Amino acid sequence: MSDVSLITRLLDVIEHDIVPKTEAGVAHGNKLFGAAILRKEDRELVLAETNNETENPLWHGEMHCLKRFYELPKADRPDTKDCLFVATHEPCSLCLSAITWTGFDNFYYLFSHEDSRDSFAIPHDLKILKEVFTLDPGGYRAENAYWKSFSLRKLVRDLPGADRARLEARIAGIAKIYDGLSAEYQGGKDDNDIPLN
Repeated sequence: MSDVSLITRLLDVIEHDIVPKTEAGVAHGNKLFGAAILRKEDRELVLAETNNETENPLWHGEMHCLKRFYELPKADRPDTKDCLFVATHEPCSLCLSAITWTGFDNFYYLFSHEDSRDSFAIPHDLKILKEVFTLDPGGYRAENAYWKSFSLRKLVRDLPGADRARLEARIAGIAKIYDGLSAEYQGGKDDNDIPLN
């Protein structure tokens, strides 16, 4: 499959598998972050999840997805080296560590840390990277001995004209959905029990 088909598949998973779970999660006071795991071989979905911080502040979208992944029977759970990991938002330091510890050699994301801060009014990813690790935005190594990460928006920007235009329009449509989810979350966040909301 070409890069275009991979990007299209990952956007399909975000829109059709993660978003419905996120809509339900946000309705219960959770943040709008989600993740999914797919098999590399055929890009079939293993599972998709969303943030569940109202149950446990550690259940970020990626963390909750990994928790559920390891609850699958071992016989049904592919090796992480045989999987693609996709996050709706660039993983925070907690989730970066979890992706590393669980052995994934890749992850893809749609919205950046700056988007989380600026578009979705959730600044904690960048604040923690700066305060705890003294890293500026983009300061972690996107390719390292453990994994390689990919911004879907950057991948789309590198495509030829027609494919780029079509996928940028698709991303804009998904971004509108997340703008609505963000407004809903921001409107009700004072009523939840999430320490860093």
